[in-house]
Amino acid sequence: MNDKSGLIGGRLDRVDRRWAARLALVAGTAALLVLLVSAGLRSVALVGVGLAGLAVTAAAVWWVLARTGVVRALALVLATGAPVAVLVFYAVAGVLWVVLVSLALWTLAVSAGRTALAEPGPPRTPERRVDPPRRPFLIMNPRSGGGKVERFRLVDRARALGAEVVVLDPAHPQDVAELARRAVDDGADLLGVAGGDGTQALVAGVAMEFDVPFVVICAGTRNHFAMDLGLDREDPSACLQALTDGVEIRVDLGFIAGGDAGDAGDVGDVGDAGDAGGPSAAGRERVFVNNASFGAYAAVVQSPGYRDDKARTTLQLLPDLLTHHTGPRLTVRADSVAIDGPQAVLVSNNPYRLGDPAGLGYRDRLDSGVLGVLGVKVDNAVQAASMLRGRRGSGLTSATARQVVIDADAPRVPAGVDGEALTVSVPVRCRIEPGALRVRLPRHRPGVPRGTPPLNWRRVREQALTVGRAAAGRAPR
Repeated sequence: MNDKSGLIGGRLDRVDRRWAARLALVAGTAALLVLLVSAGLRSVALVGVGLAGLAVTAAAVWWVLARTGVVRALALVLATGAPVAVLVFYAVAGVLWVVLVSLALWTLAVSAGRTALAEPGPPRTPERRVDPPRRPFLIMNPRSGGGKVERFRLVDRARALGAEVVVLDPAHPQDVAELARRAVDDGADLLGVAGGDGTQALVAGVAMEFDVPFVVICAGTRNHFAMDLGLDREDPSACLQALTDGVEIRVDLGFIAGGDAGDAGDVGDVGDAGDAGGPSAAGRERVFVNNASFGAYAAVVQSPGYRDDKARTTLQLLPDLLTHHTGPRLTVRADSVAIDGPQAVLVSNNPYRLGDPAGLGYRDRLDSGVLGVLGVKVDNAVQAASMLRGRRGSGLTSATARQVVIDADAPRVPAGVDGEALTVSVPVRCRIEPGALRVRLPRHRPGVPRGTPPLNWRRVREQALTVGRAAAGRAPR
């Protein structure tokens, strides 16, 4: 019965994608015809004006971020004025409605085309049914996510399920990793955290160390790790179902260490410890479940004024950081890929999606066994405009690697590790440990939304025609 249902579902999926491909071709053709029939040869100029407006806007945004004073003010006027000027041009030419209709049809064509090319998602991480834990131990941060622990009554609900719960006291920071170690020594057979990703990472490292399962309760602000595990981020209490009706998977963990000794290097906190509660251990590798960032963003978040006024602090610091007037100059080696002088680098525990703007920030898998690497290097307005091309832009480098080394012309560099502000001795080494962490999940959970591939019109046409022939009983050529 299950095999037959899966077969029928697969056939229906292929039929849906065939019609999506046909819709994409019809809508794309209609978008072009609307321009040609209504504007004739002027349609080429209309498209050119629109593209030029986008490029000018992108370049102006770069100047806003990278310049100060009068130049920044003029760039801001240009960034807001260029799109308005393009619309006024279309209106004066009497073709505004033509452009809007054509743009709507083209948007429909692109959306349908990407849907047509979407294959079934990557193989799910193998999971197995498990018995409920006997002595679960949970750490909860009442400040995380604006007070989600109290709002969703997580403490009472967890204790009702037999869990021992420690609620952190914001007035008296505690070492959450040490709390977790003591709990395992006392017999805990499962560790869990209701808090931000920084706290999740610290306790996940202890769970890996003792090979006990780990539960993620998405009570933080962004909950990126929970998102990529497919958990319900709207209702943190649903995560507690992992204690009674759970499955277990194994996921990778990232590690960061600084200094010539590699895993004996220095990773130290700066500022407060965020919601992690206590300092990390210097002289050892530090775990990250999401990513480690270097460069402009990492430097900005370490500024004393960032917490009080994020926008103002960012605009004050970015010009010197983006033009390399301040901050260390980075070099990155990711296996065979080298990046010289990027303004920003992101090393992630498994790669992020890039081809799907709507899915940017998602990771399709957490068990691929490789780090994702994104490097941004934009030195002028032309390169800033080229970023409109996405992954094909000259300023963006994307790679995967088992180990990444970040060096600099300074002895230490700022870093953001799962949202925690740190300083790290160079060279910084990031590596991945495949299948290092046992994660306990609710058996019923939303899952990760399926990504869509980059648009390829040749493949869309083949999808519409080839699948149609196959459905009619003729083998595709």
